Amino acid sequence: MKIQNKGLIVITIFAILALAIPKIRSIFADKKSENKSSGIVPEFTVKAYIAKPQKLENKIIVTGTVLANEEVEIRSEISGKVEKIFFSEGSRVKKGDILIKVDDSELQAQLLKTQYQKKLAEEKEYRQRMLLEKEAISKQEYDIALTELNTLSAEIQLIKARIDKTEIKAPFDGVIGLRYISEGSYISPATKISTLQDIDTLKIEFAIPEKYLKLIDVGDRINFKVQGLDKTYKAVIYAIDPKIDPTTRTLQVRAIFPNKNYEILPGAFAEIEVILEEIPNAILIPAEAVIPSTEGNSVFVFNSGRALERKIETGIRTERFIQVKSGLQPGDTVLTTGLLQLKSGFKVRISEIE
Repeated sequence: MKIQNKGLIVITIFAILALAIPKIRSIFADKKSENKSSGIVPEFTVKAYIAKPQKLENKIIVTGTVLANEEVEIRSEISGKVEKIFFSEGSRVKKGDILIKVDDSELQAQLLKTQYQKKLAEEKEYRQRMLLEKEAISKQEYDIALTELNTLSAEIQLIKARIDKTEIKAPFDGVIGLRYISEGSYISPATKISTLQDIDTLKIEFAIPEKYLKLIDVGDRINFKVQGLDKTYKAVIYAIDPKIDPTTRTLQVRAIFPNKNYEILPGAFAEIEVILEEIPNAILIPAEAVIPSTEGNSVFVFNSGRALERKIETGIRTERFIQVKSGLQPGDTVLTTGLLQLKSGFKVRISEIE
């Protein structure tokens, strides 16, 4: 009897469930259909950025080399033995300072000899001229004496010029480098004596791609750094090579830098920031806010609690920001996170705004 009662209870429960399940499914289906028809969408928490006009510098980073304003190898124009060295290595010298004296004793002897010969030639020319005036000799005979005198005069000038060259002088103010000769050394025009550099002013030499040719000009400024010095320096472009290198398709440029404290030395490696153009009121947004696609770039803009997709035209890209040429206005709030989950019209809540 008890077993029959239990079986009756189980049958009753199954009957109730069989009747209830379709009803429950119907309720949930109606609820889901109601949500879809009413346009209910999920709400996402995002971060945002307010677009505002800012000063934008369109710039590129290139590398270059620091050069002395003037640099020359000190060499002798004549051959001979070094009689005296007048400079100290690494010292500053002035234009016209004597650096090296080459032995000129042989030249001095030649000069004395030639001067004596000239004196005799002058006396001979005088006698011949007197005889010519008395018509005692021919004009041809006098011309021979005059030619001899003029030849000796020219030879004296030549010897004096060679004597002057035995004093090797600094061609400009600068710093003299290490020397490669000693007193008593025999030198020739092929012998490198030392180097002289003007480092009061330095040149920064670098190359830029040819596509930027129209964006640079003489007078433009650059910023640069050198290794070992944690400081940014400013220089001004003073010369642009009129020829593009056909191999690298680059253009050589030089800027000038007043090296007041002699902080920088020629030959240093330079990292250069070239300012191509300045835009005073550019609209910039973070790069992560831009959604690229085959149809162009777009962003999500916050509008009355919803994310609205908007097409934009982009311009210059910096390390963090992208210029927006069209599609946004100053004050627009651009979403920067959660972009992959968003669709136009989705509800959003801003947790942080920049």
